[in-house]
Amino acid sequence: MSDVRRVATAVLAGVLLLASCAAEDRASDDAAGSRALGGRQASAHQVERLQVKVLEALPHDPQAFTQGLEMAGGTLYEGTGISGRSSLRAGPPGKRPTARAALLAPLFGEGITVLGRTLWQLTWRDRIAIERDARTLAELRRVPYPDDGWGLCLGRAQHRLVTSDGSARLTFRDPYTLTKTGEVTVTEEGRPVAELNELECAGAAVYANALPTNRIVRIDPDTGAVTASIDASGLLRTDELVPGAVQNGIASVPGTNQFLITGKLWPKMFRVVFVPAGMTSGSGA
Repeated sequence: MSDVRRVATAVLAGVLLLASCAAEDRASDDAAGSRALGGRQASAHQVERLQVKVLEALPHDPQAFTQGLEMAGGTLYEGTGISGRSSLRAGPPGKRPTARAALLAPLFGEGITVLGRTLWQLTWRDRIAIERDARTLAELRRVPYPDDGWGLCLGRAQHRLVTSDGSARLTFRDPYTLTKTGEVTVTEEGRPVAELNELECAGAAVYANALPTNRIVRIDPDTGAVTASIDASGLLRTDELVPGAVQNGIASVPGTNQFLITGKLWPKMFRVVFVPAGMTSGSGA
């Protein structure tokens, strides 16, 4: 081999070696970047563990089969179920309702939400939704509702209704026509969360009672990811529970970080805040 060819071969080998090293460095950097990104993504989807801290216990109608609960101004609205016993009530929290409307059988009342001067009340499998006057609760009109009615709340930031149907799905609807505008599957660490029931829109989040548990999940409605799991167990004594007395009903208190929570056939309602798990919650009973 000539000296020229030896030099050329040595140069080429050096270039190939440098390229190989550079590729390994880039691969190492990419892997590190992926690990860092993955860590950020995991952190972004990490589920916060919270529990309730009871601030006050309020009386609640033990005959109310609670299906919808919402605060608007100083008025608490409550929708109840069971065919022949369904109703809508409005009044100060913990006090006798100042307005009440009954749903005649066979209607089975479900979720409710207030839109200023009016409100919507869903029915379970009657395939209708009822629009009412928010002050008098008088019926204004009925519109077709082709799905099972469960939970309902108004996402004010996006100005859309959010509804549940007992599955792991949240459906978005036009607030005036109830026409579907989108949907998202709710997942917790990648797994669907089924039996989402009563809903509450608070800020940018949606809170949902997860049947048949004493658990509330906080959901990012844009992605469907559960961002917090809230343990609300132990609020009632054993002797206060009757068959069918499951937790259902959550209403944010306007202008505060507080919520009102209750359940079907519960004799009490609780004003609470959500705190990190492990902090003393108190019974408030």
